[in-house]
Amino acid sequence: MSGMTTLATRLGILAVASFTLATPALAQQHTAMPDGMTHEQHMAQMEKDAAMKEHGHEAMGFDQDTTSHHFLIEATGGAIAVNVNTPGDATGVRQIRAHLTEIAASFKAGDFSKPFMTHGEQPAGVVVLQRLKSDMTYTYADTSLGGIVRITTANAEALAALHEFLRYQITEHKTGDPLVR
Repeated sequence: MSGMTTLATRLGILAVASFTLATPALAQQHTAMPDGMTHEQHMAQMEKDAAMKEHGHEAMGFDQDTTSHHFLIEATGGAIAVNVNTPGDATGVRQIRAHLTEIAASFKAGDFSKPFMTHGEQPAGVVVLQRLKSDMTYTYADTSLGGIVRITTANAEALAALHEFLRYQITEHKTGDPLVR
């Protein structure tokens, strides 16, 4: 009987250890349901987030889980920065730089197809940014962990549209960046 008790105790400890080790992975796969959201709304949001991550990888050419986006709202415009999460990820840095170089040129030409591809909808502010593209300046620069596109304008309507676009990106990508300057 003592051998059976020891075996049962060991199996119980093993089960608890297995569950404990699996819990962080489960938490990453299934985020906590926000207050005021139904289960169905939460499941729909999780599906939307997964689709955005997959489409983002296709549109941007780099893994969304190994990089961090930042969208910065500034007085004369804003910035889009992407960094690798692990210093020394030379492949990720190269992919980010290629993407942001392309984004600066595309946005300057009024082409916002990559954000549309990523989000499955046209982001806020895009129609005005396209119409006023000649009033916008997009400047790309390398950073130590990736790259940054700085966006400036002296046109008040274009500035408002750019801030709408950046707020949309902050919210959709859940970056935690400030929604106001």
